[in-house]
Amino acid sequence: MTNKHWALPAIAAAAAVTLAGCGTSEGPEKESVADSTLTVTDSRGQKVTLDGPAKRVVGTEWNVVESLITLGVAPVGVADVKGYTAYDTAAPLPDGVTDIGTRGEPSVDTVAGLKPDLIVATDDLSGSAIKQLSKVAPLIVVKAADAGRQIDRMTDNVNLIAEATGTQDKAKAEIATFRQKLADGRKELAAAGLEGEKVAFADGWKEGSQVSVRPFVKGSLLTDVNTELGLVSPWTMKGDKAYGLAATDVEGLTKIGDSTFVYIANDSDGGDPFADGLKDNAVWKSLPFVKKGDVHRLPDGVWMFGGTASMRQYVDAVVDALTK
Repeated sequence: MTNKHWALPAIAAAAAVTLAGCGTSEGPEKESVADSTLTVTDSRGQKVTLDGPAKRVVGTEWNVVESLITLGVAPVGVADVKGYTAYDTAAPLPDGVTDIGTRGEPSVDTVAGLKPDLIVATDDLSGSAIKQLSKVAPLIVVKAADAGRQIDRMTDNVNLIAEATGTQDKAKAEIATFRQKLADGRKELAAAGLEGEKVAFADGWKEGSQVSVRPFVKGSLLTDVNTELGLVSPWTMKGDKAYGLAATDVEGLTKIGDSTFVYIANDSDGGDPFADGLKDNAVWKSLPFVKKGDVHRLPDGVWMFGGTASMRQYVDAVVDALTK
C-alpha cells in the first residue's frame, strides 16, 4: 500500500449494536432525570439515549468531526489528528484535541479516558470496534456514504449529529448556507458560459512507476455537487455503491475525450501524481485536456469525503479554477 491509502475512508463492514435502554422509576426525582434525557435514532435504526445534548464528543471519522466543528461542538477526541489537519482544512480542529488513534482502529482506552458524553462513528468502522466503543459511552452511527443520494445523506448526517448535540438551529443555518453556495456557484459558472461543461474529477497516487487513477463517477459526492453546479461528468464507468468511486490508469483517461480534468492531491502525502508522476508519460501528454491546458489541481486540504464545510470549500475552488 502507498501512503495515499491512509487518507481514504476507513472502509469496513458495519454491524448493528444493541445498546442498553434507560430504565424508569416511580420516584419523582428520577422522573425528573428521565425527563431531561434525549433519545435519537441513528442510521442503523438504533435508539440511543443520552443524558441531554452531548457536549463532550468523540469522532472516529473526519466527516463527522468536521460536522461537529461546523455545528459549534469542539470534539474532545479525533481519529488521526495529523491526517485531519492535512486533508480537511474547511473546519480546523480546536487546540488541545486528543488523538484517539487511526480511523480504522481507534483506541478504546484513549476514548474511555476522555469520558465522552457521546461517540459518533460511521458505518465504515468495523462492527467489533463499534461494539467495543459502545461499552464506553453512548454511540451513534451515521451512514458514511450512499451513491444513490450523497448530498441528502450528507445533510441527514449533519441533522442527526445536531439532534444529538442540541444544535439543530445551527444545522439548519449551515445546510441553508451550503445550498446557497451551490446556487451561487451555478450562477457564476453559467455567467461564464460554462453551463453543461464536461468536467472529470479524479484523484490518484503513484506506486513505483505506476500511477493509479480513481475517477469520481456518477454517484460520488463531488460529482453530485458538480451536477448541482450545472456541470456534466464524462465518466461512463460504474463506481462502488457507497462512494461512487471507480479505478483506472492513465489509459483510462483517453475515454473522457475533450473534457476538463480536475483533481486534488496533497503535498504531505505523495505529492502530485499527475503533473509530476505523468510528466514524461506519452499517453498523458497526448490527452486533449492536457494539450489545451484544461487540467486543474485544486488546493490541498479540500476533503473529498467531507461535510457541508468541505463542499462549500470545494465549490469555491472548482468555480475559481474553471472561471479564472
